[in-house]
Amino acid sequence: MTAAVVRGVAPSAQADRAAFYGRIDAGHCAPLWEVLHGVVTRTPKTPCLPHLWSWDTVWPWLQESGRLITAREAERRVIVLENPGLRGQTRVTHSLYAGLQLILPGEVAPSHRHSQSALRFILQGDGAYTTVDGERVTMHVGDFVITPSWTFHDHGNLSSEPMVWLDGLDLPIVELLDAQFREDGAQETQVPHAHAGSNLARFGQTLKPVEHVSRSRTSPLFWYPYDRTREALHTLARAEGPHACWGHKLQYTNPLTGGWAMPTIGTFMQLLPGGFRGAAYRATDSTVYAVVEGRGRCTVGDHEMAFGPRDVFVCPSWMPYQLEADEDTVLFSYSDRPVQQALDLWRESFPT
Repeated sequence: MTAAVVRGVAPSAQADRAAFYGRIDAGHCAPLWEVLHGVVTRTPKTPCLPHLWSWDTVWPWLQESGRLITAREAERRVIVLENPGLRGQTRVTHSLYAGLQLILPGEVAPSHRHSQSALRFILQGDGAYTTVDGERVTMHVGDFVITPSWTFHDHGNLSSEPMVWLDGLDLPIVELLDAQFREDGAQETQVPHAHAGSNLARFGQTLKPVEHVSRSRTSPLFWYPYDRTREALHTLARAEGPHACWGHKLQYTNPLTGGWAMPTIGTFMQLLPGGFRGAAYRATDSTVYAVVEGRGRCTVGDHEMAFGPRDVFVCPSWMPYQLEADEDTVLFSYSDRPVQQALDLWRESFPT
């Protein structure tokens, strides 16, 4: 390490410091005072940049990927959404991953499991399925589906049209903690052992089986149908006015605890009424948005992102942003807020 030239410090003292830094460097040590203000900053310092991935751009690429490689060959045919400030790191924010997965009619994405938690948010198509630990659900646009950590899961498309969903995973968090594990399934597809819809019946009606004992922090309800979420948002909109920053916003929850649906990823759905012009908002959790319905804009500083259906965009940590809607607009979003709150790190602000 070379000591920086410091005003008011004699050259001989600077030379002594440089020699000292060299000696401790050989023992894999370094002086904190040389880097302190770069690592303990006054405000968050993220390389994550605001960015929008337009459906009109990525959909042709997804179609081309379907002609180039099969779901079986790829294991998961996914185009990764890499943040422009984090290229080559397979992440959409510092702590989260995002990708668009395509499964064509008749295809199967084979069974495996991993320690990373995953979410699926359906963007296009109707009728593909996912099987989670032997229970199969059929997915539709706007549905939110959880694959809990270390649960076997496979996907298949029995419909006549391509299906695309947004994958969100806590890959960087698990990698940071060196807790990565994965295992392939004994068979390509699981044999469903539960009746379709039984998961929703057991846990989706503000009820639970009396004998159920939870052994996981993840919600036992792993399929949240969009029709129910949309109905809740519109009922809320009829009953009360929108929040100044985010309109009408609901958090997906674990029905047993009322807490987060996933222990590392917070998930939300919100409705912006047509003509909504949101006030500025910022928080320490970088947030990934997926547009379900409607059109509008998100402005992060001087960066304006015009969005429409199926677009995906990201708002980085602690950068003020504003949402606007030209028509009734529904947005799904996810972030690492549960982790930050568990560690007493999360903070929000309403700058004027």
